[in-house]
Amino acid sequence: MAQFTRGFGSRRRDADPDLPPGQYLTTDFPVLSAGPTPRIPLSEWSFSIRTETGETARWSWDDFTALPSEEVSTDIHCVTRWSKLGTSWRGVALDTLFEDVETSFDYVMAHSYGGYTTNVPLEDLLDGKAWIAYEFDGEPLDPEHGGPARLLVPHLYFWKSAKWVRGLVMQQHDDPGFWEQNGYHLRGDPWLEERYW
Repeated sequence: MAQFTRGFGSRRRDADPDLPPGQYLTTDFPVLSAGPTPRIPLSEWSFSIRTETGETARWSWDDFTALPSEEVSTDIHCVTRWSKLGTSWRGVALDTLFEDVETSFDYVMAHSYGGYTTNVPLEDLLDGKAWIAYEFDGEPLDPEHGGPARLLVPHLYFWKSAKWVRGLVMQQHDDPGFWEQNGYHLRGDPWLEERYW
């Protein structure tokens, strides 16, 4: 049976115009994981993007952190109903990582160390909408929050921001990932309350 960390059961509501419907504000940063926390040495970490032709772009940690990075200040919203406003991250934009990637497919499956997967439309990753984040609040990202690096897609529910991300695989159809196969919405827009299907 999967192990779930605290936070999956909280159900409270706040009336705040900055909060999507059904969310409550927290100043904490709840840790929600299904299973043990992967610990990936930076010397063994890599990130890749594989297209439908099998062509694969790959970055080691040194290659990845040498890329131009951006500071990101954003709100995050978990499907378990907590929201945290004004969080600070540093990461590499997916626009940068996709600069030399050629694909005609419109969907992505994100894969994580530990086996987690989540599906995301490519259009939700480009045009300044998503990053591979490796710092939070000016510090290296803790493993409990997905370090050394996680996908950050803040305009969707936070399960789409895959922790411990290791790669993206292009796919022709919007095939579901882990939580999506277990009843979560395929896209997950918090302002539309796309929690479950």
